[in-house]
Amino acid sequence: MSDKQLIKVKTISQFHQLFDLPKPEHPLISLVDYSLIKITRENESISWSMNFYSISIKRASNAKFKYGQQEYDFDEGVMFFIAPGQVLTVSIDAVSEHTGWMLLIHPDFLWNTTLAKSIKRYDFFDYSVNEALFLSDKEESIINNVVQNIKQEYHSNIDKFSQNIIISNIEALLNYAERFYQRQFITRKISNHQILNRLEEFLDDYFNSDEILKTGLPTVQLVAEKLNVSSTYLTNLLRVITGQNTQQHIHNKLIEKAKEKLSTTNLSVSEIAYELGFEHSQSFSKLFKAKTALSPIQFRQSFN
Repeated sequence: MSDKQLIKVKTISQFHQLFDLPKPEHPLISLVDYSLIKITRENESISWSMNFYSISIKRASNAKFKYGQQEYDFDEGVMFFIAPGQVLTVSIDAVSEHTGWMLLIHPDFLWNTTLAKSIKRYDFFDYSVNEALFLSDKEESIINNVVQNIKQEYHSNIDKFSQNIIISNIEALLNYAERFYQRQFITRKISNHQILNRLEEFLDDYFNSDEILKTGLPTVQLVAEKLNVSSTYLTNLLRVITGQNTQQHIHNKLIEKAKEKLSTTNLSVSEIAYELGFEHSQSFSKLFKAKTALSPIQFRQSFN
């Protein structure tokens, strides 16, 4: 198998076949014992894209997972979420020992349920692997109990209540994950503040460079890429710890630079707008007034 090969897994049954697992008991949902997935040097650097959701808690030694452009060492137990169509790569340095589980959910299982639409509101399916959820022992116990309820239900005789009960447990699982992510945003202060510091440094450098004249105002996507995080994760992180999203932080830096130029230079409003990446000075003036309740000219006059 080539290191560059991408395996597209369309069904849960195909996933089981790929890793020599027993056939799934249900074609649309399966709880896989991660220790049964054999990853050896023969299939190192496997990349796969699945047509179904994956929710996992993994612990692995000598294994690295790459999700998007980020690589993460899973020596510790963490939880992460993959939506259909995303690419996950596993590479190893030696035969890897690994534990945990993977809950595989095909979108067809959600058909005609409330979760079919609401699952898209859980932003953590868009997070990168280095934004995984670190669980306390208590939190992991709660998650594991919910997952065992799901397994027990689809292992039982399927009846007209089974799908609704399983869907309710999946919703509980996602809601717990959302709660624990909110906790993580608050408690992982060092790493979060490092992201904030890097955000400030990037915006300062960007607004003080010629780049802004070439490409205009920085976008949320550009900022996230420079910080090596997903745009959704960055926005949610900033909302929790600062009360403002990424776009608001960009605008705040913009207004800060605009005030500096208005108060320390004789540049016209049009010249300042151009230097700050605006094609039209009217757009700059409108944003400035929305943020400060003063037009740029009024600010300059009040400052003087």
